[in-house]
Amino acid sequence: MGDGDKTRRVVFVTVGTTCFDALVRAVDSQNVKEELVAKGYTHLLIQMGRGSYVPTKVSEGDSSLTVDYFTFSSSIADHLRSASLVISHAGSGSIFETLRLGKPLIVVVNKDLMDNHQSELAEELANGKHLYCASPETLHQTIADMDLKSLLPYTPGDATPVAKHINRFLGFPDD
Repeated sequence: MGDGDKTRRVVFVTVGTTCFDALVRAVDSQNVKEELVAKGYTHLLIQMGRGSYVPTKVSEGDSSLTVDYFTFSSSIADHLRSASLVISHAGSGSIFETLRLGKPLIVVVNKDLMDNHQSELAEELANGKHLYCASPETLHQTIADMDLKSLLPYTPGDATPVAKHINRFLGFPDD
Protein backbone atom coordinates (compact mmCIF):
# COMPACT_ATOMS: atom_id res chain seq x y z
CA MET A 1 0.00 0.00 0.00
CA GLY A 2 1.59 3.26 -1.09
CA ASP A 3 1.37 6.58 0.72
CA GLY A 4 -1.08 7.82 -1.87
CA ASP A 5 -3.73 5.34 -0.71
CA LYS A 6 -4.17 6.94 2.67
CA THR A 7 -5.26 10.50 3.10
CA ARG A 8 -2.41 12.40 4.67
CA ARG A 9 -3.68 13.86 7.94
CA VAL A 10 -1.01 15.86 9.71
CA VAL A 11 -0.96 16.87 13.35
CA PHE A 12 1.30 19.89 13.70
CA VAL A 13 2.67 20.64 17.16
CA THR A 14 4.24 24.03 17.86
CA VAL A 15 5.91 25.49 20.95
CA GLY A 16 6.81 28.76 19.18
CA THR A 17 10.16 30.21 20.25
CA THR A 18 9.88 28.81 23.76
CA CYS A 19 11.11 25.69 25.46
CA PHE A 20 8.16 23.48 26.37
CA ASP A 21 9.59 19.99 26.79
CA ALA A 22 6.51 18.83 28.73
CA LEU A 23 4.38 19.35 25.60
CA VAL A 24 6.89 17.66 23.28
CA ARG A 25 7.22 14.76 25.72
CA ALA A 26 3.41 14.48 25.93
CA VAL A 27 2.87 14.27 22.15
CA ASP A 28 5.75 11.82 21.98
CA SER A 29 4.08 9.50 24.50
CA GLN A 30 2.59 6.22 23.36
CA ASN A 31 -0.90 7.01 24.68
CA VAL A 32 -1.12 10.33 22.77
CA LYS A 33 0.17 8.67 19.58
CA GLU A 34 -2.38 5.88 19.94
CA GLU A 35 -5.23 8.40 20.33
CA LEU A 36 -4.02 10.28 17.22
CA VAL A 37 -3.92 7.06 15.19
CA ALA A 38 -7.38 6.11 16.51
CA LYS A 39 -8.65 9.48 15.25
CA GLY A 40 -7.21 8.76 11.81
CA TYR A 41 -4.13 10.99 11.82
CA THR A 42 -1.16 9.75 9.80
CA HIS A 43 1.66 12.24 10.47
CA LEU A 44 2.94 13.99 13.56
CA LEU A 45 5.16 17.00 12.94
CA ILE A 46 6.66 18.57 16.04
CA GLN A 47 8.26 22.01 16.18
CA MET A 48 10.27 21.69 19.40
CA GLY A 49 11.72 25.20 19.70
CA ARG A 50 14.45 25.58 22.30
CA GLY A 51 13.55 22.34 24.02
CA SER A 52 16.14 19.71 24.80
CA TYR A 53 13.80 16.72 24.74
CA VAL A 54 14.10 14.97 21.38
CA PRO A 55 11.04 13.00 20.23
CA THR A 56 11.35 9.48 18.87
CA LYS A 57 10.72 9.18 15.16
CA VAL A 58 9.38 5.64 15.34
CA SER A 59 6.72 4.54 17.77
CA GLU A 60 7.25 1.08 19.24
CA GLY A 61 5.52 -1.61 17.22
CA ASP A 62 3.43 0.93 15.38
CA SER A 63 4.35 2.40 12.03
CA SER A 64 0.92 3.90 11.39
CA LEU A 65 2.05 7.34 12.54
CA THR A 66 4.96 9.04 10.79
CA VAL A 67 6.79 11.29 13.25
CA ASP A 68 9.14 14.12 12.35
CA TYR A 69 10.44 17.14 14.20
CA PHE A 70 12.49 20.32 13.79
CA THR A 71 13.53 23.21 16.02
CA PHE A 72 12.62 26.37 14.08
CA SER A 73 11.19 27.12 10.67
CA SER A 74 10.53 30.28 8.73
CA SER A 75 7.43 28.63 7.26
CA ILE A 76 5.30 27.91 10.33
CA ALA A 77 2.31 29.28 8.39
CA ASP A 78 2.79 26.59 5.73
CA HIS A 79 2.87 23.88 8.39
CA LEU A 80 -0.30 25.30 9.95
CA ARG A 81 -2.01 25.42 6.55
CA SER A 82 -1.26 21.78 5.75
CA ALA A 83 -2.26 20.52 9.21
CA SER A 84 -5.52 18.69 9.95
CA LEU A 85 -5.07 19.38 13.67
CA VAL A 86 -2.80 21.81 15.50
CA ILE A 87 -1.53 21.27 19.04
CA SER A 88 0.03 24.49 20.28
CA HIS A 89 1.52 26.18 23.29
CA ALA A 90 -0.63 29.02 24.65
CA GLY A 91 1.15 31.84 22.80
CA SER A 92 -1.42 34.29 21.47
CA GLY A 93 0.37 34.54 18.10
CA SER A 94 0.17 30.78 17.51
CA ILE A 95 -3.43 30.66 18.75
CA PHE A 96 -4.76 33.47 16.56
CA GLU A 97 -2.80 32.41 13.48
CA THR A 98 -4.24 28.87 13.76
CA LEU A 99 -7.79 30.11 14.35
CA ARG A 100 -7.48 32.57 11.44
CA LEU A 101 -6.66 29.62 9.18
CA GLY A 102 -9.73 27.81 10.52
CA LYS A 103 -7.75 24.84 11.86
CA PRO A 104 -8.91 22.74 14.79
CA LEU A 105 -6.70 23.56 17.74
CA ILE A 106 -5.75 22.10 21.09
CA VAL A 107 -3.90 24.61 23.24
CA VAL A 108 -1.64 23.04 25.84
CA VAL A 109 -1.01 25.34 28.76
CA ASN A 110 2.47 25.49 30.29
CA LYS A 111 1.81 25.46 34.02
CA ASP A 112 5.48 26.25 34.69
CA LEU A 113 5.17 29.81 33.39
CA MET A 114 4.91 32.35 36.15
CA ASP A 115 2.51 34.90 34.68
CA ASN A 116 -0.09 32.68 33.21
CA HIS A 117 -2.26 35.20 31.37
CA GLN A 118 -1.79 32.90 28.37
CA SER A 119 -3.91 30.23 29.98
CA GLU A 120 -6.68 32.76 30.64
CA LEU A 121 -6.79 33.61 26.94
CA ALA A 122 -6.86 29.91 25.98
CA GLU A 123 -9.59 29.17 28.53
CA GLU A 124 -11.67 32.11 27.32
CA LEU A 125 -11.47 30.82 23.72
CA ALA A 126 -12.16 27.26 24.89
CA ASN A 127 -15.28 28.48 26.70
CA GLY A 128 -16.38 30.00 23.40
CA LYS A 129 -15.88 26.54 21.79
CA HIS A 130 -13.21 27.88 19.41
CA LEU A 131 -10.53 25.47 20.62
CA TYR A 132 -9.73 22.79 23.16
CA CYS A 133 -7.57 23.49 26.17
CA ALA A 134 -5.37 20.82 27.80
CA SER A 135 -2.34 20.34 29.97
CA PRO A 136 0.50 17.97 29.05
CA GLU A 137 -1.05 15.45 31.48
CA THR A 138 -4.57 15.61 30.02
CA LEU A 139 -3.62 15.85 26.34
CA HIS A 140 -4.31 12.20 25.47
CA GLN A 141 -7.75 12.44 27.11
CA THR A 142 -8.55 15.68 25.29
CA ILE A 143 -7.68 14.04 21.96
CA ALA A 144 -9.78 10.99 22.85
CA ASP A 145 -12.79 13.11 23.81
CA MET A 146 -12.60 15.87 21.21
CA ASP A 147 -15.32 16.31 18.66
CA LEU A 148 -13.94 18.70 16.06
CA LYS A 149 -17.40 19.22 14.57
CA SER A 150 -18.46 20.93 17.79
CA LEU A 151 -15.82 23.66 17.44
CA LEU A 152 -17.09 27.04 16.28
CA PRO A 153 -15.18 29.17 13.78
CA TYR A 154 -13.49 32.14 15.35
CA THR A 155 -14.29 35.42 13.66
CA PRO A 156 -11.57 37.99 14.29
CA GLY A 157 -14.23 40.72 14.30
CA ASP A 158 -15.42 39.30 17.61
CA ALA A 159 -12.38 40.48 19.55
CA THR A 160 -14.28 42.46 22.16
CA PRO A 161 -13.98 39.95 25.04
CA VAL A 162 -10.35 39.30 24.20
CA ALA A 163 -9.54 43.02 23.83
CA LYS A 164 -11.27 43.69 27.16
CA HIS A 165 -9.25 40.90 28.72
CA ILE A 166 -5.98 42.28 27.36
CA ASN A 167 -6.88 45.83 28.43
CA ARG A 168 -7.73 44.60 31.92
CA PHE A 169 -4.46 42.71 32.02
CA LEU A 170 -2.57 45.85 31.01
CA GLY A 171 -4.42 47.86 33.64
CA PHE A 172 -6.70 49.91 31.39
CA PRO A 173 -10.25 50.49 32.62
CA ASP A 174 -13.19 48.70 30.99
CA ASP A 175 -15.05 51.16 28.83
